[in-house]
Amino acid sequence: MKHLYQYFFRGLLTFLPLGLTVYVLYLFIVWTESTAMRMIRPFIGDFYLPGLGIVLGVGLILLLGFLVSQPFSTRLVGWLELPFTNLPVVKSIYSSLKNFADYFSPHEKDSQQVVLLRMPGQELNMVGLVTRQSMRGLPQPMGQLDTVAVYLPMGYMIGGYTVFVPRDWVTPIDLSVEAAMRSTLIAWMASNRAEEGRAGPPTEQGKSPSQD
Repeated sequence: MKHLYQYFFRGLLTFLPLGLTVYVLYLFIVWTESTAMRMIRPFIGDFYLPGLGIVLGVGLILLLGFLVSQPFSTRLVGWLELPFTNLPVVKSIYSSLKNFADYFSPHEKDSQQVVLLRMPGQELNMVGLVTRQSMRGLPQPMGQLDTVAVYLPMGYMIGGYTVFVPRDWVTPIDLSVEAAMRSTLIAWMASNRAEEGRAGPPTEQGKSPSQD
């Protein structure tokens, strides 16, 4: 029975991520397809091919991306954003979402950096994301500081903190922003139990038995 329980839970843990991922993708595709078809139905009538709404939706997004990348569109986009950047409550929501999305959009490599934050004289290490390399443009006296802004996300995406620290407190990590956020989401848990078992259980002195 013990082996049956082990097989069952291993199978369940293997199936759940795959099943939930496929289900979420299915819901997203169905929603995208139905929304796109409602928008284009007045133009195409009863004509329909499976996946047509998704293809047209992707095409419209690509077209929009091409248009906003042109020099002449900067002023037009600014006009369109006026209602969202001036209304009190809407301004806060829109600006936060736009800045968050902009951080994950393609930029130069050094502007998206995962770092290890460690205060001098401390043994505590924290993984964070550099969100600002320069304080220029910020209110005084912040604008005069030679510091970097580091966002420290909390596990399971329940929040985080932004700290301004000296540059020599951070050490770049060869890790993408997406991988760091993914690991933070699961609190940096090991991907399998064998990975944790190599070091062995820690002793009272903080060492594994193999080190004694």
